[in-house]
Amino acid sequence: MATSLQEKQISALKRMLNFNQPITKTSNAEPQWKVLIYDRFGQDIISPLLTIKELRDIGVTLHLSLHSDRDPIPDVPAIYFVMPTEDNIQRLCRDFQNQLYESYYLNFISAISRQKLEDIAQAALQSNAVQQVCKVFDQYLNFISLENELFTLRHQDRDSISYYAINKGDVKDTEMELIMDNIVDSLFSVFVTMGVVPILRCPRGNAAEMVAEKLDKKLRENLRDARNSLFTAEGVPGQFSFQRPLLVILDRNLDLATMLHHTWTYQALAHDVLELKLNRVEIEEIVDDGMHASSPARKPKSRKKVYDLSSKDKLWMSEKGHPFPEVAEAVQEALNGYRQEEGEVKKLKAALGLEGEDDTAISMLSDNTARLTSAVTSLPELLEKKRLIDMHMNIATALLEQIKSRKLDTYFETEERMMSRSTLNKSLMDMISDPEAGKPEDKVRLFVIALICGPPMSEAEIDQYCVALQAANCDISAVQYVRRWKSYTKLQASPNQYVGGGISSTSMFSGLLSKGSQFVMEGVKNLVVKSHNLPTTRIVDALMELKSLPDSEDFRYFDPKLLRADSSSVPRNKTPFQEAYVFIVGGGNYIEFQNLMDYVKSKSTPSMPKKIIYGCSDLVNASQFLKQLSHLGQEI
Repeated sequence: MATSLQEKQISALKRMLNFNQPITKTSNAEPQWKVLIYDRFGQDIISPLLTIKELRDIGVTLHLSLHSDRDPIPDVPAIYFVMPTEDNIQRLCRDFQNQLYESYYLNFISAISRQKLEDIAQAALQSNAVQQVCKVFDQYLNFISLENELFTLRHQDRDSISYYAINKGDVKDTEMELIMDNIVDSLFSVFVTMGVVPILRCPRGNAAEMVAEKLDKKLRENLRDARNSLFTAEGVPGQFSFQRPLLVILDRNLDLATMLHHTWTYQALAHDVLELKLNRVEIEEIVDDGMHASSPARKPKSRKKVYDLSSKDKLWMSEKGHPFPEVAEAVQEALNGYRQEEGEVKKLKAALGLEGEDDTAISMLSDNTARLTSAVTSLPELLEKKRLIDMHMNIATALLEQIKSRKLDTYFETEERMMSRSTLNKSLMDMISDPEAGKPEDKVRLFVIALICGPPMSEAEIDQYCVALQAANCDISAVQYVRRWKSYTKLQASPNQYVGGGISSTSMFSGLLSKGSQFVMEGVKNLVVKSHNLPTTRIVDALMELKSLPDSEDFRYFDPKLLRADSSSVPRNKTPFQEAYVFIVGGGNYIEFQNLMDYVKSKSTPSMPKKIIYGCSDLVNASQFLKQLSHLGQEI
């Protein structure tokens, strides 16, 4: 049984690709061939979840973009997976006219309106294709699940629901309504897919409250219509408990510092430095063609290499939340382990005088030893292991280059010290004026964090820093925005907003990384971070454990299952929650996600496992977020 959000989304997609029939052993053994037609949204939802091989196993021979030029394939059924937008529907109706496929199975990512359904019916009548349109389904899959505990709303057109879009000064009421409706539509899809109705909590007076109100209304309306309710299977208790999950909706303005924070864990670094997106990372690799050695003036060629980081990759799953030096060590250990296994296979072959033989010839030898057969059958596994180790070698090497050239370890350490209010090794002004330390954007990020988390600064002091930043080629628009933002929010980063934490650095890496390792870590600090809860995690902890928040009376409570919605409804829970969804309006990142995962680990016991799923309107790394702040600053 699928239990996690990602598993449920995968099984919904597989069912859709099986013409919306449950997948049985026979349909698995002999799939019916079909064409998959998707738009960009559909592509983004499917690509992190199903590989091309998995699509082929379900019978998808071709997958094509809706808006590409497609030739007719008259004897094959086509499964469409698209958003019900005006453009998409027009294109779909053109496909009917051109009689592209034998039959049409229309699956809409979000619910299609009555009006648009009538347009499709009209077009099918006109092009005499009524018999060919077999099924029309609303799939409610309008979100992207990247991991079992992580989802984001969209990748295409994500600027339309970004922090900038919500916070810009001249945003019209109609635009704001549309942004909120888009967010609510996706969140509604998440809970339809999970088949649960959550209890909602949100702070007052910001975008999060608007989302909560609209979502509560949408869930309520759906539950009221008993015949068509999407939550009919709701009587079945989840795997965790008989209790419903909590949904905590928060606004990005609650904590801007974490979005700009330099980071030290593997996954968050890959997102920050290498722009990890939809579980893929792109790296420039130097291609050695031997030519530039003869003429040093020639630049070495480079090519882009794309790597998929999937949940099937054990090394990635075990290391993604760990500090970078530990990851480098783990990759090096995996490589040494691989070399040992490979050596044993070679030795065995040599002992039997079979060095040059290929594996099929070996497997035909009748007097072959069981050991060799098992060694040979494990070869594909070994090769896959080697491919993954090489991939992590390349990613870690690319990260290491950036850490060294931008002194990212120093930035990370300085920011951690600021956030935990300990003394700095090097003054802020020294870091900004040091031409060796980092890119201009690194300096702006550092200063904005100092502005939010550090000791209060006078206007004159801020001006002084701005002059220094400009002298270091920095664009200070983002600083201007945060200055204004600070004066407006009552969130004068309360002294306890980033408590705990702190950092210690151990001088020596274990022997592994200094002698004979690919990762020469000289000049990189080995920082050990004390675990601490970020603002988001602290709020979630208080709401799950029913503790009092410093400003808990400011948190609203909605229960869509109560008949009468009244704004003063009081939380009825007497027992702490075991399962929570945390959703950030205005963008989230991997640092916050990891912090919540660490919190869950520390709180779970074998008898009482806890579970948190983190979602955000879009996953933004620090430089993307800084650009949004700069745009806002330029508009002031």
